[in-house]
Amino acid sequence: MFLSRDDTMKILTKEEFFVHKQEYLKKILDGAVFIYPTDTIYGIGCDATNEISVAKIRKIKERWDAPLSVIAPSKEWIEENCEVFGKGHDYLKKLPGKYTLIFALKHEDCIASNVNSEKGEKGKEIMELSLGVRIPNHWISDVVKELDIPVITTSVNRHGESFLTNISHLPAEIRNNVDFAIDVGEIKGTPSQVIDLVSGEAIVRR
Repeated sequence: MFLSRDDTMKILTKEEFFVHKQEYLKKILDGAVFIYPTDTIYGIGCDATNEISVAKIRKIKERWDAPLSVIAPSKEWIEENCEVFGKGHDYLKKLPGKYTLIFALKHEDCIASNVNSEKGEKGKEIMELSLGVRIPNHWISDVVKELDIPVITTSVNRHGESFLTNISHLPAEIRNNVDFAIDVGEIKGTPSQVIDLVSGEAIVRR
């Protein structure tokens, strides 16, 4: 079952988004779920500290237990909130770039409790407290930096289906549950490379 909505998703060009940027930044801070381009593929996201918005993304994607990743507002935010050591320092220098780096969390309250699992706090009892972080080599990272909060980043698709490369191909069941989308045409990319650095070593996971 999907969320019911009375309005339709607003589709913006990059230029329209920047003309009305402050309005849309406020929408994100107020809980909006939105679709945006990155240096890899389109992502769907929200304020990663907003538990209600994160729950909406899990419902849209039908992804209940798998951890979600974030675009971090800065490298300093990553170092402040994640355990960065060993090869983690080397990979952090590669950002911005097409990597998702998984670190152990130092401060679990830097994200909503359901970013790691739909179960929130209960799920944390059985799941390792870690977080996948990105800083894309893309203007969307400047937007996140201005927001000064982490933003959920996950592919635009229901769990197990192909990721979105063109906003015009967005399924109705997703379109009807998103507040706005920034359309830059087709993105012929692939998802970021996932590097697990929880132990301080580098383990490629995708």
